[in-house]
Amino acid sequence: MSFKHLSVNELIHLRAELGDSVQIADIRDPQSFANGHIDGSVNLSNDNLARFIAEADMDKPLVVVCYHGISSQSAAGYLVEQGFDAVYSLDGGYSAWDQANH
Repeated sequence: MSFKHLSVNELIHLRAELGDSVQIADIRDPQSFANGHIDGSVNLSNDNLARFIAEADMDKPLVVVCYHGISSQSAAGYLVEQGFDAVYSLDGGYSAWDQANH
């Protein structure tokens, strides 16, 4: 099993359909996250990764977000290996999300 790619529009529809059951992990640096992020997302780093994995619901969809949709692919692959059922990498990353929502 591997992760899937998700467009900004697909994420909007997924959240409209499933609401808060969609988990969003933002892997950008804390300063970038503080300057703007997708509502409800968690800023994930090496410091809180183990706790996130231990506390997250592995049965709920998990969307990984980075700057431009490149780093999130390897992070998504790693999270699949940790046992998450439905993992997505946001194509275009936060940049695409921000552009689509402004």
